[in-house]
Amino acid sequence: MTGDQIRSLQPALAAQLDRFRHCFKRLESFQHWQQYISGLIMQLKRKSIEPIALAIGVPVRTLQEFLAFFAWDHELVDQTLRVTVAEDHGSDVAIGVVDASAHAKSGDKTPGVQRQWCGESGKIDNCVVGQHLLYTNNDPENPFSCVLASDLFLPNKWSEDRDRCREAGIADDVVHRTKWRIAIDQIETAIRDGIQFQWITFDEDYGQVPSFWFELDRLGQQGVGEVPTNFRCWPRRPWYRSHNPAHASKRVDNVCRYSPIFTQKRWKRIKVKDVTRGKALWDVKAARVHLVDASDKKHPRPTTRKYWLIVARNVLTGEIKYFVSNAPARAQLDAILRVGFARWHIEKWFERAKQETGFGDFEMRTYTSLIRHWLSARIAMFFLASETVRLRGEKSGDHVRAGGEGRAQPGHDGVVSIRADFDESQLAVRVLPAPQQSLVREPPPDLCPVQETSP
Repeated sequence: MTGDQIRSLQPALAAQLDRFRHCFKRLESFQHWQQYISGLIMQLKRKSIEPIALAIGVPVRTLQEFLAFFAWDHELVDQTLRVTVAEDHGSDVAIGVVDASAHAKSGDKTPGVQRQWCGESGKIDNCVVGQHLLYTNNDPENPFSCVLASDLFLPNKWSEDRDRCREAGIADDVVHRTKWRIAIDQIETAIRDGIQFQWITFDEDYGQVPSFWFELDRLGQQGVGEVPTNFRCWPRRPWYRSHNPAHASKRVDNVCRYSPIFTQKRWKRIKVKDVTRGKALWDVKAARVHLVDASDKKHPRPTTRKYWLIVARNVLTGEIKYFVSNAPARAQLDAILRVGFARWHIEKWFERAKQETGFGDFEMRTYTSLIRHWLSARIAMFFLASETVRLRGEKSGDHVRAGGEGRAQPGHDGVVSIRADFDESQLAVRVLPAPQQSLVREPPPDLCPVQETSP
């Protein structure tokens, strides 16, 4: 983006952030937040606190204390975001995507950091893991996506060491929860705030947990997700409750390979659009099965209701995937499968958020700072996505477009890409050109940071 294009977005950013003004008791805190959001969408090599503070001309310590200690209601900001998305971008075909993201970190002070699987580095690594819920309106022409919730996955070792937690500012009521349990809580909160999902989709880390499916059933929420080959089910309800292997549940790969409910069916070819790899052809079969209810660990039993079990084979590569869905029997197979392959929405969001709003550029030692950084980066992404949707839909000639004078040119996932053709110091000046139009006013050099305490 040119400086003029960035400046043209400032009134829209100011109006968007003003919707969150009620979450801040003091104007000074709101202005610090505006500064931080502005910094997150600048073209900086790294978007941690120090580079942002230097770029916008604010003392580094001011931003550090703002994120860690100042009194503003970040939980209300989060709720306001969900309500705003429901009102402005609600859709009858919306999809929720559940996923975790890992961020490699050095040292042992960042809240929740430990050696665990890190998708960012592709190995067991020292990292912080967040659990996220993304909303997409699934519009094929003008898509909008926004992460509605981000929670820290607190490992057991951290949860059991309350002294270490207190040192990192983690309250005693923040304890270890499995990722799937966090995801259910996030979905339930989003629904309570007015979000309506037609579908929820997820990978096998969540699909392999029967209790996750049962919780979706409790919420009345349709879902489709991958399951591993060793996920178990019953192709038919057994006649007897017995430990005899003949009456036991079966692995899904064996059910799809040997059970008559699959062998007597023909393959159906479906074309699926996967933005990360392009269009692909899959041969699929599907049947209704019973999942395993292990609430009584000594005597697992089949569920009363049935679920879809789907096997999909890539025509080109031969890759095989297994999906489960709690959709009703009348559901269309191709619709279920397309939702199952919709996880690219959150994969692209993570990629863009790390590039555009510094989602992974946190260097914090307190829990509150980390949560507020993730939240602010999500708000910045929400603004960029909203503006992209508006620029696609409008044809007005008096607005400087993100893609030049011809038309808007968003990224693949529908997010305007912030770019500038000048250095960072110039960008900081030109983004905030005049006091009457600025989002934030730079304090005089002798003004000390505002210190706030909770009421």
